[in-house]
Amino acid sequence: MTAAAVGLSHSPLIGKNDPAPDVLAAVGGAIDEAKAFVKEFDPELVVLYAPDHYNGFFYKEMPPFCLATEAHAVGDFGSQAGPLSVDNDAAKALAQGALDRGVDLTVSARMTVDHGFVQPLEILFGGIDQMPVVPVFVNGVATPLGPVSRIRALGTAIGQAAATLDKRVLFLGSGGLSHDPPVPVLEGAPPRVADALIEGHQPTPEQRAKGEERVVQAGRDYAAGSTTMIPINPEWDNHLLDLIERGDLAEFDSWTVDWMGEQGGGSGHEVRTWIAAFASLAATVDYSLESRFYRAIPEWIAGFAVATGR
Repeated sequence: MTAAAVGLSHSPLIGKNDPAPDVLAAVGGAIDEAKAFVKEFDPELVVLYAPDHYNGFFYKEMPPFCLATEAHAVGDFGSQAGPLSVDNDAAKALAQGALDRGVDLTVSARMTVDHGFVQPLEILFGGIDQMPVVPVFVNGVATPLGPVSRIRALGTAIGQAAATLDKRVLFLGSGGLSHDPPVPVLEGAPPRVADALIEGHQPTPEQRAKGEERVVQAGRDYAAGSTTMIPINPEWDNHLLDLIERGDLAEFDSWTVDWMGEQGGGSGHEVRTWIAAFASLAATVDYSLESRFYRAIPEWIAGFAVATGR
């Protein structure tokens, strides 16, 4: 087995509320570098760690993480809808391997995913059906959230299990870094909102469009400076990237849930996907980063990063 990893931020505001052309060009250059890296590595399987934004996972049952043996994308924010090309045999093998290594992994035989999963597949491979994939949901929004040490354990166990597959495996982390978009919370929510967060009622097309427009407007407000959202935190973001670059992943075990939220915003816990992906890589080989890009992009309400390693 040979392995590599990519960390890639996502944002539903890409293409809808874009920054200045020079920033877009810098992001495009970093993505082109990552695409060339992936093309040269030529993976046979992608293990994709990504969050959900109350499109597939709800409070009726909210696991800390879950591996899919089948997955379907909802197509939010203009992302591609339809089935992902899940490698069912590999998914089952990785699930059993994680369980055998002491990680209490939940498995979904029909997972619903959103732009957090879809964007990296679209960006790096041109679509959700172009590459055999094992999707792994990592909760980064819905409280209560567990310790980061369990996310590192998840990534380590899946990486060790992947080493038995005799494939070129790309571990892909989608999300983060620091950002605090207008995501609903259960505590204190009005009854109608609380019911939707618990039961998982899918919105009508009109409701989805209205909700997505609120997010776009929030990006415009944030870029204009008129917002109460927790600011993007480049210092925290780059500290995370420093730890990943040095391979000091055990340091994440000391990061508390409250501190991460204070530093990285309400959705800053999406960095758990990066930690899982690079923990998987570290479980198979001593790695080094080949590229690292970071830019705070208010228009996307995101500390946006791209990194590759093997």
